[in-house]
Amino acid sequence: MPLFDTLREIQPNQLTQEEAREELKNLSHEIGHHDKLYYEHSAPEISDADYDALRLRNGQIETLFPDLIRNDSPSKKVGHIAAKGFKKVKHKTAMLSLDNAFEKIDIEDFFGRVRRFLSLSSQEPIDVVGEPKIDGLSSTLLYENGQLVLGATRGDGQVGEEITENLKVVSGVPHKLKASSVPKSLEVRGEVYMRHDDFNALNKSREETGGSVFANPRNAASGSLRQLDPSITAKRKVHFFAYALECDEKNFKNHWEVLVFLEECGFSVNTHKKLLSSENAILEFYDKLQEERPHLPYDIDGAVYKINRLDWQHRLGTAARSPRWAIAHKFPAEQAQTVLEDIQLQVGRTGVLTPVAHLKPVTVGGVVVSRATLHNEEEIHRKDVRIGDTIIVQRAGDVIPQVVSVITEKRPKDSRAYDFPKVCPECGSHAVREEGFAAHRCTGGLICPAQAVERLRHFVSRDAFDIEGLGAKHIIAFWKEGLIKTPGDIFRLEEKNKQSLTPLQNREGWGKLSAQNLFAAIQEKRNIPLGRFLFALGIPEIGQVTGKMLARHYTSYENWHTAISDAKDHDHPAYEDLVSLDGIGPRMAEALIDFMDEPHNQEILQDLSSLLAIQDAEELQTSDSPLSGKSIVFTGTLTKMSRPEAKARAESLGAKVVGSVSKNTDYVVVGADPGSKAKKATELGVRVLTEEEWLGFV
Repeated sequence: MPLFDTLREIQPNQLTQEEAREELKNLSHEIGHHDKLYYEHSAPEISDADYDALRLRNGQIETLFPDLIRNDSPSKKVGHIAAKGFKKVKHKTAMLSLDNAFEKIDIEDFFGRVRRFLSLSSQEPIDVVGEPKIDGLSSTLLYENGQLVLGATRGDGQVGEEITENLKVVSGVPHKLKASSVPKSLEVRGEVYMRHDDFNALNKSREETGGSVFANPRNAASGSLRQLDPSITAKRKVHFFAYALECDEKNFKNHWEVLVFLEECGFSVNTHKKLLSSENAILEFYDKLQEERPHLPYDIDGAVYKINRLDWQHRLGTAARSPRWAIAHKFPAEQAQTVLEDIQLQVGRTGVLTPVAHLKPVTVGGVVVSRATLHNEEEIHRKDVRIGDTIIVQRAGDVIPQVVSVITEKRPKDSRAYDFPKVCPECGSHAVREEGFAAHRCTGGLICPAQAVERLRHFVSRDAFDIEGLGAKHIIAFWKEGLIKTPGDIFRLEEKNKQSLTPLQNREGWGKLSAQNLFAAIQEKRNIPLGRFLFALGIPEIGQVTGKMLARHYTSYENWHTAISDAKDHDHPAYEDLVSLDGIGPRMAEALIDFMDEPHNQEILQDLSSLLAIQDAEELQTSDSPLSGKSIVFTGTLTKMSRPEAKARAESLGAKVVGSVSKNTDYVVVGADPGSKAKKATELGVRVLTEEEWLGFV
């Protein structure tokens, strides 16, 4: 199998949509081929450096063409293809990732959110435990009656791979817990890593025997954990730091007690952990870790702070993807100098014009960067970025490249300030900047080919309708031919094909079977969950998580459509209900209302609702909770907990929190000075709870 073909001689940012799609397909197959050789047969045929180059290119293309990401993409497999013989393991509780902080203000914001959520005063001390953020692989260990019975990788956070025998030979993982009193069932989570000296020795040994070397300790640890023969893992000397546990039987008061207990059980716990009692102490801890980083025997990429009190952790709970009680404070991103060769506008599906800096390729943090975001016109003017400038670029959060600053001493004498275009580069329509917004937007709407195609691509994307075989290449081709102009046309494609003089099966690149498969895939998606449908519409501000939340709240398409239509009148209860939803503010509410108010969108919705079966959302049910499936309104000032905490707690117990009282409301919880909602509840016969009665429920 060739390592580099003709396409690979082209820089990722110079690929066309069709070329990028073909390249991602080739890379997926090629990386899968090498993964199989490496993980299942321990017989790699290329060096780790060449393998890393394949993955790097795949990641670069996916960053530039996010809508082309394949279902079998290597980037979706948490760095590896599941080796044959490794069973799947569903985690009892999700192994979430942490939100990141990069500046002092991010840490201040974190504590501000915690104080607001828990209704703490500015004088209330918040102790946190600081720990180094190990650059390794998260794993989980299950103990029954003190014996290790199961070990697994993090996987996608919900499902991992069972690698018990490999974890048994990892240093720092006890087979039997040593503590005098251990719970019947205990799950321990931690990080698997490789020390620098063991990494260097492993690479030296592989070089001497003619084998390929690993690019870094994390890759070496990852490859070692996924060996089918545990004896290979044992020889490679990987280690484990425990950092958390899941247990229903022991009553710990704080996270520090958890770490002490883990040490008593025989686990290795990082010795650089520290109990921190002020924000100044946190910043001192961070600075000291950064100073010690070059001298540590293992890789770290920041610090992790966890609220010490476990009752506060429980109250804070989790957001969509991360716990509210912890944050990762990342070390500064690596920076590099390069030349800004051009600035070009990229048109998104909502018409937003994003200026993109095209750079002389430069390596930043091990990744070749050739494009970086400039965000908007204000950002360009604030940094005085000009074509031809020598600039400092970094990967924000080690992911998204961005221009940091300009080295004005190296500026060309004939340089001119960048004049932001007043028209869309795709359709020539006016580009306007609305009051209160930083971005310019193309006013062309669906007459703009970029917006039209991008909206259709979004409609069939992975988290929306996810129609197998209908990728960006086909959307573009069908749009140019006039076969698909609106989302509803997708579901009329088979009928149009029957009437066409040149049906798909007679065209180059298609056959009878591939055409049948496409039509079958489209037919299968006529049944669509409400949350996916709302996300697929591409409404500005409405992402996947918000789409699901709206679906759970309104439960049916008809309810959602009626409510958003009614919310156009800000005095209507539907508007108050909408803006009261957790995460929906006035700006997002207006985006929904504006979408519904647009005649063209109304036509699309009417068309789609006649073609599809939009499934009602399943309400969150918690069988042992008296609040499961109930509709709750909070009014007045709560004194025992903040309004955000009350809403989060209710939703975690299966309740639906709404902003207005109606005959469908189950409970109204009243605090001090409740106002008209309490009166309306009494008039409608809705049960009113005091804050104390509410606390009795939760």
